[in-house]
Amino acid sequence: MKLVSWNVDSLNAALTSASPRAQLSRHVFATLSELAPDVLAIQETKLSVKGPTKKHLEVLDGYFPGYKVAWVSSDEPARKGYAGTMFLYRPELEPVVTYPRLDAPTTMDFEGRMITLEFEDCYITQVYTPNASEGLRRLEDRQVWDRLYADYLATLDASKPVLATGDFNVAHTEIDLANPKSNRRSPGFTDEEREGFTHLLSRGFTDTFRHLHGDVTGAYTWWAQRSKTSKINNTGWRIDYWLVSDRVADKVTKSETVDSGPRQDHTPILLEIEL
Repeated sequence: MKLVSWNVDSLNAALTSASPRAQLSRHVFATLSELAPDVLAIQETKLSVKGPTKKHLEVLDGYFPGYKVAWVSSDEPARKGYAGTMFLYRPELEPVVTYPRLDAPTTMDFEGRMITLEFEDCYITQVYTPNASEGLRRLEDRQVWDRLYADYLATLDASKPVLATGDFNVAHTEIDLANPKSNRRSPGFTDEEREGFTHLLSRGFTDTFRHLHGDVTGAYTWWAQRSKTSKINNTGWRIDYWLVSDRVADKVTKSETVDSGPRQDHTPILLEIEL
Protein backbone atom coordinates (compact mmCIF):
# COMPACT_ATOMS: atom_id res chain seq x y z
CA MET A 1 0.00 0.00 0.00
CA LYS A 2 1.35 3.41 -1.03
CA LEU A 3 0.18 6.44 0.95
CA VAL A 4 1.02 10.15 0.66
CA SER A 5 0.27 13.09 2.94
CA TRP A 6 0.70 16.80 2.18
CA ASN A 7 -0.18 20.10 3.80
CA VAL A 8 -1.10 22.05 0.67
CA ASP A 9 -1.66 25.46 2.31
CA SER A 10 -4.81 26.36 0.32
CA LEU A 11 -6.18 23.90 -2.18
CA ASN A 12 -8.04 26.59 -4.08
CA ALA A 13 -4.86 28.60 -4.64
CA ALA A 14 -2.95 25.50 -5.66
CA LEU A 15 -5.53 24.39 -8.20
CA THR A 16 -6.88 27.63 -9.68
CA SER A 17 -4.42 30.50 -9.17
CA ALA A 18 -2.04 31.69 -11.88
CA SER A 19 0.62 32.80 -9.39
CA PRO A 20 4.17 31.42 -9.56
CA ARG A 21 3.61 29.67 -6.23
CA ALA A 22 0.46 27.99 -7.54
CA GLN A 23 2.39 26.75 -10.54
CA LEU A 24 4.93 25.20 -8.18
CA SER A 25 2.06 23.60 -6.25
CA ARG A 26 0.63 22.08 -9.41
CA HIS A 27 4.05 20.70 -10.23
CA VAL A 28 3.91 18.91 -6.87
CA PHE A 29 0.47 17.54 -7.74
CA ALA A 30 1.91 16.26 -11.02
CA THR A 31 4.67 14.51 -9.08
CA LEU A 32 2.13 12.91 -6.75
CA SER A 33 0.05 11.85 -9.74
CA GLU A 34 3.05 9.94 -11.09
CA LEU A 35 3.42 8.20 -7.74
CA ALA A 36 -0.20 7.01 -8.05
CA PRO A 37 -0.81 6.55 -4.31
CA ASP A 38 -3.62 4.38 -3.03
CA VAL A 39 -4.55 7.15 -0.60
CA LEU A 40 -3.63 10.85 -0.55
CA ALA A 41 -4.20 12.88 2.62
CA ILE A 42 -4.31 16.68 2.27
CA GLN A 43 -4.25 19.19 5.12
CA GLU A 44 -4.94 22.92 5.33
CA THR A 45 -7.29 22.91 2.35
CA LYS A 46 -8.84 26.23 3.46
CA LEU A 47 -12.01 25.46 1.52
CA SER A 48 -15.43 26.96 2.18
CA VAL A 49 -18.06 25.07 4.15
CA LYS A 50 -19.44 23.86 0.81
CA GLY A 51 -16.21 22.03 0.14
CA PRO A 52 -14.48 21.59 -3.23
CA THR A 53 -16.08 23.28 -6.21
CA LYS A 54 -16.81 21.58 -9.51
CA LYS A 55 -13.64 23.19 -10.88
CA HIS A 56 -11.57 21.86 -7.98
CA LEU A 57 -12.88 18.33 -8.53
CA GLU A 58 -12.24 18.51 -12.28
CA VAL A 59 -8.63 19.55 -11.74
CA LEU A 60 -8.08 16.89 -9.08
CA ASP A 61 -9.60 14.26 -11.35
CA GLY A 62 -7.06 15.25 -13.99
CA TYR A 63 -4.29 14.29 -11.59
CA PHE A 64 -6.04 11.34 -9.92
CA PRO A 65 -8.63 9.96 -12.36
CA GLY A 66 -11.62 8.36 -10.70
CA TYR A 67 -10.38 8.82 -7.15
CA LYS A 68 -13.06 9.27 -4.52
CA VAL A 69 -12.98 12.37 -2.31
CA ALA A 70 -13.78 12.86 1.38
CA TRP A 71 -13.44 16.33 2.89
CA VAL A 72 -14.29 18.43 5.91
CA SER A 73 -14.03 22.21 6.24
CA SER A 74 -13.92 24.69 9.06
CA ASP A 75 -17.41 25.90 9.98
CA GLU A 76 -19.11 28.09 12.57
CA PRO A 77 -18.40 28.79 15.33
CA ALA A 78 -14.86 28.39 13.97
CA ARG A 79 -13.34 30.74 11.43
CA LYS A 80 -14.38 29.90 7.87
CA GLY A 81 -11.87 29.26 5.11
CA TYR A 82 -9.41 27.97 7.70
CA ALA A 83 -7.70 24.62 8.28
CA GLY A 84 -9.67 21.77 6.63
CA THR A 85 -8.65 18.28 5.49
CA MET A 86 -9.33 15.98 2.55
CA PHE A 87 -8.70 12.39 1.47
CA LEU A 88 -8.46 11.16 -2.11
CA TYR A 89 -8.48 7.38 -2.51
CA ARG A 90 -8.59 4.85 -5.31
CA PRO A 91 -12.10 4.13 -6.64
CA GLU A 92 -11.92 0.43 -5.84
CA LEU A 93 -11.38 1.14 -2.16
CA GLU A 94 -14.51 1.25 -0.02
CA PRO A 95 -13.63 2.56 3.45
CA VAL A 96 -16.04 3.71 6.09
CA VAL A 97 -15.41 7.46 6.37
CA THR A 98 -15.79 9.31 9.67
CA TYR A 99 -15.06 12.86 10.76
CA PRO A 100 -13.99 12.54 14.41
CA ARG A 101 -14.37 15.22 17.04
CA LEU A 102 -12.45 15.07 20.28
CA ASP A 103 -14.49 17.30 22.59
CA ALA A 104 -11.53 19.65 22.24
CA PRO A 105 -11.28 23.21 23.61
CA THR A 106 -12.57 26.39 21.94
CA THR A 107 -13.46 25.88 18.27
CA MET A 108 -10.90 23.17 17.50
CA ASP A 109 -13.53 20.51 16.81
CA PHE A 110 -15.16 22.73 14.20
CA GLU A 111 -12.02 23.49 12.20
CA GLY A 112 -12.11 20.43 9.94
CA ARG A 113 -8.97 18.88 11.38
CA MET A 114 -9.56 15.13 11.20
CA ILE A 115 -10.82 12.42 8.83
CA THR A 116 -10.58 8.67 9.35
CA LEU A 117 -10.89 5.89 6.78
CA GLU A 118 -11.72 2.46 8.20
CA PHE A 119 -10.69 -0.57 6.15
CA GLU A 120 -11.06 -4.24 6.92
CA ASP A 121 -7.48 -4.57 8.17
CA CYS A 122 -6.56 -1.07 9.35
CA TYR A 123 -7.50 2.55 9.95
CA ILE A 124 -5.94 5.38 7.97
CA THR A 125 -6.46 8.67 9.75
CA GLN A 126 -5.16 12.16 9.16
CA VAL A 127 -4.87 15.22 11.37
CA TYR A 128 -4.03 18.88 11.04
CA THR A 129 -2.97 19.55 14.61
CA PRO A 130 -3.74 23.03 15.99
CA ASN A 131 -0.75 25.35 16.12
CA ALA A 132 0.18 26.85 19.49
CA SER A 133 0.03 30.21 17.68
CA GLU A 134 1.95 33.42 18.05
CA GLY A 135 2.86 34.17 21.64
CA LEU A 136 1.88 30.58 22.52
CA ARG A 137 -1.62 31.87 23.19
CA ARG A 138 -3.12 28.50 22.21
CA LEU A 139 -0.53 26.31 23.90
CA GLU A 140 -2.70 25.20 26.83
CA ASP A 141 -5.54 24.27 24.49
CA ARG A 142 -3.06 22.51 22.24
CA GLN A 143 -1.91 20.38 25.18
CA VAL A 144 -5.50 19.31 25.80
CA TRP A 145 -5.88 18.47 22.10
CA ASP A 146 -2.72 16.34 22.19
CA ARG A 147 -4.01 14.25 25.10
CA LEU A 148 -7.42 13.77 23.53
CA TYR A 149 -5.89 12.87 20.16
CA ALA A 150 -3.62 10.27 21.78
CA ASP A 151 -6.68 8.76 23.47
CA TYR A 152 -8.49 8.67 20.12
CA LEU A 153 -5.66 6.87 18.33
CA ALA A 154 -5.31 4.41 21.20
CA THR A 155 -9.03 3.62 20.95
CA LEU A 156 -8.67 2.88 17.24
CA ASP A 157 -5.54 0.81 17.88
CA ALA A 158 -7.44 -1.41 20.30
CA SER A 159 -9.56 -2.53 17.35
CA LYS A 160 -7.08 -2.80 14.46
CA PRO A 161 -3.75 -1.30 13.33
CA VAL A 162 -3.61 2.43 12.73
CA LEU A 163 -1.76 4.45 10.10
CA ALA A 164 -1.86 8.08 11.22
CA THR A 165 -0.54 10.99 9.25
CA GLY A 166 -0.66 14.73 8.90
CA ASP A 167 0.84 18.01 9.95
CA PHE A 168 1.39 17.47 13.67
CA ASN A 169 2.86 20.96 14.14
CA VAL A 170 5.70 19.75 16.35
CA ALA A 171 9.36 18.98 15.82
CA HIS A 172 9.81 16.11 18.24
CA THR A 173 13.54 16.23 18.96
CA GLU A 174 16.43 18.60 18.40
CA ILE A 175 17.46 16.78 15.23
CA ASP A 176 14.01 17.49 13.77
CA LEU A 177 14.79 21.14 13.09
CA ALA A 178 17.80 23.07 11.89
CA ASN A 179 18.04 25.59 14.74
CA PRO A 180 16.79 24.05 17.99
CA LYS A 181 18.53 26.47 20.35
CA SER A 182 17.03 29.63 18.87
CA ASN A 183 13.56 28.04 18.64
CA ARG A 184 13.32 26.66 22.17
CA ARG A 185 10.05 28.48 22.94
CA SER A 186 8.76 28.81 19.40
CA PRO A 187 5.37 27.29 18.54
CA GLY A 188 6.03 23.71 17.51
CA PHE A 189 9.15 23.27 19.62
CA THR A 190 8.07 23.96 23.18
CA ASP A 191 8.80 21.35 25.83
CA GLU A 192 5.05 20.92 26.28
CA GLU A 193 4.39 20.08 22.62
CA ARG A 194 7.36 17.77 22.41
CA GLU A 195 6.24 15.95 25.54
CA GLY A 196 2.78 15.62 24.01
CA PHE A 197 4.26 13.87 21.00
CA THR A 198 6.39 11.63 23.20
CA HIS A 199 3.22 10.68 25.08
CA LEU A 200 1.45 9.90 21.80
CA LEU A 201 4.22 7.52 20.73
CA SER A 202 4.18 5.88 24.17
CA ARG A 203 0.56 4.89 23.59
CA GLY A 204 1.73 2.32 21.04
CA PHE A 205 2.83 4.19 17.92
CA THR A 206 6.01 4.39 15.85
CA ASP A 207 7.46 7.35 13.99
CA THR A 208 8.10 5.49 10.74
CA PHE A 209 10.75 7.88 9.45
CA ARG A 210 12.91 7.44 12.54
CA HIS A 211 12.17 3.70 12.54
CA LEU A 212 13.74 3.34 9.10
CA HIS A 213 16.32 6.12 9.10
CA GLY A 214 17.46 6.38 12.70
CA ASP A 215 19.03 9.66 13.78
CA VAL A 216 19.71 11.03 10.32
CA THR A 217 19.76 14.84 10.34
CA GLY A 218 18.72 17.47 7.82
CA ALA A 219 15.54 15.61 6.83
CA TYR A 220 12.81 18.24 7.05
CA THR A 221 9.23 18.58 5.81
CA TRP A 222 8.66 22.33 6.19
CA TRP A 223 10.59 25.50 5.36
CA ALA A 224 9.29 28.96 6.29
CA GLN A 225 7.94 30.95 3.36
CA ARG A 226 8.88 34.28 4.93
CA SER A 227 12.58 33.41 4.53
CA LYS A 228 13.46 33.27 0.85
CA THR A 229 16.52 31.12 1.53
CA SER A 230 15.08 28.67 4.08
CA LYS A 231 14.84 25.79 1.64
CA ILE A 232 18.02 26.65 -0.23
CA ASN A 233 19.87 26.59 3.09
CA ASN A 234 17.77 23.70 4.43
CA THR A 235 16.86 25.57 7.60
CA GLY A 236 13.70 23.54 8.03
CA TRP A 237 11.58 21.58 10.48
CA ARG A 238 10.24 18.01 10.42
CA ILE A 239 6.64 18.45 11.56
CA ASP A 240 4.78 16.09 9.18
CA TYR A 241 4.69 12.40 10.07
CA TRP A 242 3.50 8.95 9.20
CA LEU A 243 2.89 7.05 12.45
CA VAL A 244 1.83 3.41 12.62
CA SER A 245 0.81 1.04 15.37
CA ASP A 246 3.90 -0.51 16.91
CA ARG A 247 2.82 -4.01 15.91
CA VAL A 248 2.96 -3.22 12.19
CA ALA A 249 6.08 -1.02 12.20
CA ASP A 250 8.19 -3.81 10.71
CA LYS A 251 5.82 -3.97 7.76
CA VAL A 252 6.83 -0.43 6.70
CA THR A 253 9.14 -0.57 3.68
CA LYS A 254 9.48 3.14 2.93
CA SER A 255 8.95 6.41 4.80
CA GLU A 256 10.41 9.51 3.18
CA THR A 257 9.76 12.97 1.81
CA VAL A 258 8.68 13.61 -1.76
CA ASP A 259 10.75 16.14 -3.68
CA SER A 260 8.70 19.33 -4.08
CA GLY A 261 11.36 21.25 -5.98
CA PRO A 262 11.85 24.92 -5.06
CA ARG A 263 8.41 25.25 -3.45
CA GLN A 264 8.74 26.27 0.20
CA ASP A 265 6.30 25.51 3.04
CA HIS A 266 5.43 21.80 3.41
CA THR A 267 6.64 18.97 1.23
CA PRO A 268 4.64 15.73 0.84
CA ILE A 269 5.61 12.60 2.78
CA LEU A 270 5.36 9.03 1.49
CA LEU A 271 4.67 5.78 3.31
CA GLU A 272 4.80 2.30 1.81
CA ILE A 273 3.64 -0.59 3.96
CA GLU A 274 2.87 -4.25 3.34
CA LEU A 275 -0.19 -5.09 5.39
